[in-house]
Amino acid sequence: MQARCAFAPKTLAALGVVLVLAVGLAVQHFWSGRPQAVRAPEVVEGRPAAVEPQPQPQSQPQPSPGPVPKEPQGDQIVVDVSGKVRRPGIHRLPAGSRVADALRAAGGIKGATDASGLNRARLLMDGEQVVVGGPLPPGTAAPGGAGGGAPGAPTGPVSLNTATVEQLDTLPGVGPVLAQHIVDYRSQHGGFRSVGELREVDGIGDRRFSDLQPLVRP
Repeated sequence: MQARCAFAPKTLAALGVVLVLAVGLAVQHFWSGRPQAVRAPEVVEGRPAAVEPQPQPQSQPQPSPGPVPKEPQGDQIVVDVSGKVRRPGIHRLPAGSRVADALRAAGGIKGATDASGLNRARLLMDGEQVVVGGPLPPGTAAPGGAGGGAPGAPTGPVSLNTATVEQLDTLPGVGPVLAQHIVDYRSQHGGFRSVGELREVDGIGDRRFSDLQPLVRP
């Protein structure tokens, strides 16, 4: 090869070393890349891991049932019906009842009792007394022609809640028209709760109110 290729001895020696190294590297690469048997891992038998119990959610305490609320009763008024009726006494009536309803609850008027002084269409108020054919409550105007004195003259403070148009007409400065206004106001507002409400009646000014104030009551 030296004669044919004209290589120097040193060059040939170096070439031989390179070839040897190349062969060694190829052999090492082939050896490391060969397939190898893989051993399956051993199964280790043992007790299963203990599962910690999950805390149970605490139930919310149920509120104890309270007392069953009573159903509200409708508005009622209590009136005292006395005098010449079949069932005198205390009677409970629905709010907005009138004198006629109180007489009906008391069984009606006895016999031929004169009840012309009663305004049966008047609205009743809670705690009121209805007297039939007997002495009127203190301070209530007597019906016209009853008792002594001038016919229809009041015997004391006139009740704005029970007086008739004729009885109101006897008050100073009150004529039939103004008396009717007072009765109409009483019917529309369920009665007078104070004498001061008389100012709200159409036709009664400050001066007339000052004259009527000591002569009337609710």
